[in-house]
Amino acid sequence: MRAINVFLTSDLGDRFDAFEHDELSVTFASMDSNGPRHVIDGTMMAFVDWVLPDISGLEMCRRLRTNPATADAHITIVLERDDSEDRRRALAAGADNYVVGPIDRTSILDRILSVYAQNANRYNTSQLVLGDLVLDTGSYLARWKGKPIDLRSNQFRLMRFFAERPNQLVTRKDVIEGLGKTDQVTDERTVDVWVKRLRRSLTDAGVGNPLRTVHGQGYVLDLP
Repeated sequence: MRAINVFLTSDLGDRFDAFEHDELSVTFASMDSNGPRHVIDGTMMAFVDWVLPDISGLEMCRRLRTNPATADAHITIVLERDDSEDRRRALAAGADNYVVGPIDRTSILDRILSVYAQNANRYNTSQLVLGDLVLDTGSYLARWKGKPIDLRSNQFRLMRFFAERPNQLVTRKDVIEGLGKTDQVTDERTVDVWVKRLRRSLTDAGVGNPLRTVHGQGYVLDLP
C-alpha cells in the first residue's frame, strides 16, 4: 500500500482521521516551523498557512525546500485571499500550488488524490542524494558509489534519519522520536546498539564510518 503523509501548519493535522482508498493510505499530522520531526515513510504533502505564529508561510516554504528531508514534498500554500501577487510570491517561494482557505478534510483529500494521480511515478521513486550516498526511499535501497548497501528496513530508516540531518548533532532522544519508537524504547542506550549495527553494514559496504560519536550527546553524520 502506498503511503501519503499530509502535514499541516494548523492544528487540523491532529484532528483529521486517516483515509484509505484502493492501495493508498493517507495520514494527517500537524507540524511547526521546524517541519516534521520523524522519518517520513512514503510521500509527503504539506499544506502551509499564509500566516504562521512565528514565521511567514513563504519562509516555511523556503525551509521545506532547503531541508533534505522535505525538499521533494508537494507543497500547497493556503492563501487568505485570492490575490495574484500572493499567488506569485507563493510559487516563487517554492510552493507547488495554492488554495484559498479555509480548508477542510474533504477539500484536502480531493486535492491529494488529484495530485497523486498525476504524479504517481514521481512519488514512487523519491531519492535522497548526498554525494556518493543515495537512498531510494520508495524501495528502501541504499547505494554507495553506485553499489548497493545491505541494510535491513530498520537500518535503512536509521540511515535515512541521519542522512536527512547531515553534519548536525542528533541526540539519542531525537533518534527514538524520529523513528517513532517512543513507546517501545525505555533505555536511550538502545540507540547505541542500532548505530553499531548500522556502522558494521556501512563498513562492510566500503563506506567507512561517517557516523561520529559525540560523547555524552549523540551522533553526527559527517559528509563533505
